[in-house]
Amino acid sequence: MNHQDHVRLLRGGIPKPGGVWADIGSGSGAFTLALADCIGPGGEIISVDKDSRALHHQQQAMLARFPGVSIRYLNADFSHRLSLPLLDGVVMANSLHFLPQKDITLGLIRSYIKPGGRLIIVEYNVDRGNIWVPYPFSYRTWETLAHDNGFVRTELLATRPSSFLGEIYSAVSFTKGPS
Repeated sequence: MNHQDHVRLLRGGIPKPGGVWADIGSGSGAFTLALADCIGPGGEIISVDKDSRALHHQQQAMLARFPGVSIRYLNADFSHRLSLPLLDGVVMANSLHFLPQKDITLGLIRSYIKPGGRLIIVEYNVDRGNIWVPYPFSYRTWETLAHDNGFVRTELLATRPSSFLGEIYSAVSFTKGPS
């Protein structure tokens, strides 16, 4: 996948430029760069990953491509409580599939998002994993998981063929409250 593929997976879940967003489990930043492209220079991003080298690589790429976007890097494990401001939205791209039990983490994620805010998930559209993607979840499974963890109005945003596990999808789910 290239940058435009990443942007297409996120774009439908981001209603307008700007806002305060987090990319949680951001890795080397492919979706952080896509998020920067979507929210533009008026937005702010907090990029969270436990791999400090990946965050450093991401920082260099961000400075080269989107120097006008405000970004803060947080070297932390997202399965533990994070010190974050109230967010307009969160992107979690290929990060939740590393956790066998997602409920506690989804409760934390929901608590970071403003009422009516958004959680955008990017995931492989399968329910069986492998050594590299141990606990993926299909869109149908995500609909149930999101509902069971207090999210509402889950919508499929986009799908894309993937040579790795067949298909990747993006979905948006909302927190309760005004939108």
